[in-house]
Amino acid sequence: MIVDKPVLYSFRRCPYAMRARMAIAVADQKVLLREVVLRDKPASMLEVSGKGTVPVLVLQDGMIIDESLDVMTWALQRHDPEEWLRPEVGTFTDMQSLIAECDGPFKHHLDRFKYTTRYEDVDPDVHRTEAGKFLSGLDRRLAGSKYLYGGKRSVADIAIFPFVRQFAGAAGSWFCNDKFPNLTPWLEGHVTSDFFKSIMKKYPQWQQGDVEPVFPE
Repeated sequence: MIVDKPVLYSFRRCPYAMRARMAIAVADQKVLLREVVLRDKPASMLEVSGKGTVPVLVLQDGMIIDESLDVMTWALQRHDPEEWLRPEVGTFTDMQSLIAECDGPFKHHLDRFKYTTRYEDVDPDVHRTEAGKFLSGLDRRLAGSKYLYGGKRSVADIAIFPFVRQFAGAAGSWFCNDKFPNLTPWLEGHVTSDFFKSIMKKYPQWQQGDVEPVFPE
């Protein structure tokens, strides 16, 4: 079968898949979307990426991109209408460093706070406090600007906010405007945006032989 568009394996609620879909959407790179249920991963996805995680992007030439940041870069290098890769303040390297801090230490503490039962000998309060240090740094960064690197959103904002959203959901009232007066409205602005809502549309689980919807619509 001839496939005229890249194929994207995704899972609606996964923050890694969210940021990949946002980059694909803003870059208007049409893909065929295969919605995955993580407890029932399709064999075709596991054949091309043994990691078993989303997103996985399969290009028409057979190239596999199975890291979310690489998917974002692929899309934005093809078309970057909002210049997410060119921040108003700082450099692309600066953004990469901040994203790495999110994906590394912050994600480590987020997982142990949110999914305590998956780990042995963890104190969720300790990990909540440690994760909060990263969030406080974001809050300070946002004290003088609307977004993390100036007055317009960048790849750093889009790559990081899905994980802040995940933390805020787990932390409940602990994550509040009093603690994070700049970060809270920043997060709210992203989560309530029409853009974010557009990439969070629900799709049925893809099964072999199903017709894939085109994303973005």
